[in-house]
Amino acid sequence: MLFAVLFTDQPGHGELRAAHLEAHIRWVAEHQDTVLVAGSLRVEPSHVPKGGLWIVEAPSRQHVLDLMTTDPFYTCGLRQDIEVLYWSKALDKKTPV
Repeated sequence: MLFAVLFTDQPGHGELRAAHLEAHIRWVAEHQDTVLVAGSLRVEPSHVPKGGLWIVEAPSRQHVLDLMTTDPFYTCGLRQDIEVLYWSKALDKKTPV
C-alpha cells in the first residue's frame, strides 16, 4: 500500500532541525526501499522548513508509524504533528502539459 505522511515541525525549532539534518538524511537513505519520496515543506524556498512529506510503500499504516518513530527528526522531538494517509496514485507517468 502507498501512504502520504505529512509532518509538522515544532515552531521555532529550526536549530534542532539543522542539528539533526545529517542523521535524518542518512536515515532516509537507509530506508529508501520503503520511503520512496521524502522532502521538506516550506512557505518560501529560502524559509526554514515547517515540516515534511513522505510517500511510503508499506504493508500497513502501523508499519509506517513504527518506522517513523526511528527517524532522528522524530526521536529528537522535532515533530509536532504527524498525519498518515492512504494514498491512491492517479498517474503512472508524467503527463505532458
